[in-house]
Amino acid sequence: MTFAELQELHSLPFFDLLKRAHEVHETHWPDGKIQLCTLLSIKTGGCSEDCSYCAQAARYKTELESHVLMEREEVMQHARAAREGGSTRFCMGAAWKGVRGGTPRFEQVLDIVRGVSTLGMEVCVTLGELGPEEAKQLRDAGVTAYNHNLDTSPEHYPNIVTTHTYEDRLRTIRNVQDAGISVCCGGILGLSETIADRLRLLEVISSFNPQPESVPINSLMPMPGTPLAENPQVDPFDLVRMIACARIAVPGAKVRLSAGRTRLSDEIQALCFYAGANSIFYGEKLLTADNPGMEKDRALLAKLGLATLEPNLSLEAPAIDPDLPASPCCGESDFAPAPASSCSKAGCC
Repeated sequence: MTFAELQELHSLPFFDLLKRAHEVHETHWPDGKIQLCTLLSIKTGGCSEDCSYCAQAARYKTELESHVLMEREEVMQHARAAREGGSTRFCMGAAWKGVRGGTPRFEQVLDIVRGVSTLGMEVCVTLGELGPEEAKQLRDAGVTAYNHNLDTSPEHYPNIVTTHTYEDRLRTIRNVQDAGISVCCGGILGLSETIADRLRLLEVISSFNPQPESVPINSLMPMPGTPLAENPQVDPFDLVRMIACARIAVPGAKVRLSAGRTRLSDEIQALCFYAGANSIFYGEKLLTADNPGMEKDRALLAKLGLATLEPNLSLEAPAIDPDLPASPCCGESDFAPAPASSCSKAGCC
């Protein structure tokens, strides 16, 4: 969707917007089921990046305790527990700038992925920047989705992160798509951004060809010691509007109600589900932030009569739509990635 279309959409009266989003949701997700995902930090803290919202950045004085990369069996124990609790996607995050093939830690990650992939769940990882060969190795090891959020608009991004660029993020997304891995890409509300920044984020994400398989919408959980520690809480109705706009802009994606749910009432979460959210992180901990307990989530879904999705073990990156223009390469005005095979610029990325 274009920025102008998203502006018009976002400016609709609240219930008019929800009605439109719900109609789109029913068309593309008629079973109305919710995907349960569990997120585990397999390597915590000590990160060289300077993301202003993140307690894992080594340069900030936070209370977070750093941990080296977990051993395979410890991760497997967490994954088995997630499966027994009802999760159908197991997501693993590591706090570092990126990974390189042939290094001991990347080989260890590949070994962990191979193990988790035997448990009958979708396997998602978020490991920072990724080259084309590393993406292929992750796919071959059993990764079904790669999370790489854009966080905010390309214009606001330099105010939040300076140790890498928006183009770096897009390059990784393109490498992931070209390897045949499904992309999970969303953003964070509450980063001192404007409404225009939020809509620009959706414009970029919706312009991907193919569009992401899932779109996480996070609300900032201010972490003591980080530059954004004093940022105010996101207005819950602004969150619902963003969920609704994401549902309309990326109709075939799972829209994931992500960080910040501990601050939401059951009623606001119900509005988010009605507006098109059909995935949640499930379990008492995200990477570094608290999350509602499993029993509480199960009780809410039961109240709303919402069933849960089964894992899709054959999940692949959606095919490029030949009726739409290929996404431009890094550095072009639309700030959207294109599969490497469709890039005509010599040496691009």
